[in-house]
Amino acid sequence: MFKPPLYQFNGHFQTIYPSLFRKINIETSRERITLPDGDFLLLDWVNQGSDKCVIVTHGLEGDSTRHYVTGALKVFADQGYDGLGWNSRSCGGEINLLPRFYHHGDASDLLYVIQYAQQKFNYKEIVLVGFSMGGSLTMRVVSEHKADLPNAVSSAIVSSVPLDLPSSVAELDKSGKRFYMNRFIKKLKRKIEIKEQMFPNHPILHLRGYDSIKNFEDFDNRFTAPLHGYENATDFYLKASVKPILSEIEVPSLIIQAKNDPFLTPECLDLGDANSNPNVSLMLTEQGGHVGFMQKGFKETFFEQEAIKFALKSI
Repeated sequence: MFKPPLYQFNGHFQTIYPSLFRKINIETSRERITLPDGDFLLLDWVNQGSDKCVIVTHGLEGDSTRHYVTGALKVFADQGYDGLGWNSRSCGGEINLLPRFYHHGDASDLLYVIQYAQQKFNYKEIVLVGFSMGGSLTMRVVSEHKADLPNAVSSAIVSSVPLDLPSSVAELDKSGKRFYMNRFIKKLKRKIEIKEQMFPNHPILHLRGYDSIKNFEDFDNRFTAPLHGYENATDFYLKASVKPILSEIEVPSLIIQAKNDPFLTPECLDLGDANSNPNVSLMLTEQGGHVGFMQKGFKETFFEQEAIKFALKSI
C-alpha cells in the first residue's frame, strides 16, 4: 500500500509539497475550440498518433499545466496513449467570453470535449481521469450523460473528490484549513475583476463588497448560484454533489481517496448507495493528502500507477 516519503509527514505537507515542487516535462500542443453557446475551451494535446486517449480534467482553479494533470498525461503517454488535458472555462490563461464560469454541477463541457476528441480521431479507447472538482465532473459525465458518451469510453479514474460538497465546503472553513479556501477566493477575485470590465453593467459580476466574502458559501451565494441557475449556495451544494448519482455509473470506475486529505470529510470516503454498484470501486489510503500521493524520488505517484493499472485492466 502507498507510503509517502518520510519528510511528507502529514496531509497538508502531502498536498502542498507536490503543488510547489513537482515538475513534469511533457510536450503538448494547444487547440482552441468553440462551444455551441459561442464560448471557447483551450485543449492541450499529447498526440502520438495512437488509437487510444486519456482525457484529464483539472480541479477548482487549476489548469492543464498542473503537476497532477501533466503527471497523468505522461504516465499514459508512456503506455502509448494520446493525451488531452483540457481547461475549464476561464482557466488555461484566457478568460472566457460569457458571464458564466464552470462548476461542480455541470459536466456538459467535459461531454463536449469527449465527443470532440472522438469525432476528431475516432479512438478505439478513451480513459477519463479527473482530480478533485475534475473528479466530480468525470463521475458526473459517466452517470448523467452516459447515453451520450462515445462507446470508446472504457474507464474513469478519479482522485481526491469532494463527493459530498456540503461537508467538504464546511471542512475548508475550519481553523487550520482556511488558507486553502482563502487562496481560491483570491484567485477567483481576479477573474471577477476581469469579468466586471467585460460586463460593466452586469448586476452580479462586480467587486463591490467583495472583501466581505470570507468563505465558499459567501462566494457561491453571490456568484456561483445566481450565475448558474441555483437558488443559493445550499441548493448548489446539494444538487452539485456527485455522491448521490454514483449508483448510475455503468463504466468501470475507480475512486482513490486519502483519509488524511484536508479537503475531505468522512462523508466523502464512502460510496453511499453506490456500494452496490459493481462498476464503481473505492480505494482508500491512509496517506496522500489532496491530489498528492507522491512517492520517493519524484517518480510516478501512487495514483498514476493505480490509474494506468486500472485502465489497462478495463480494456
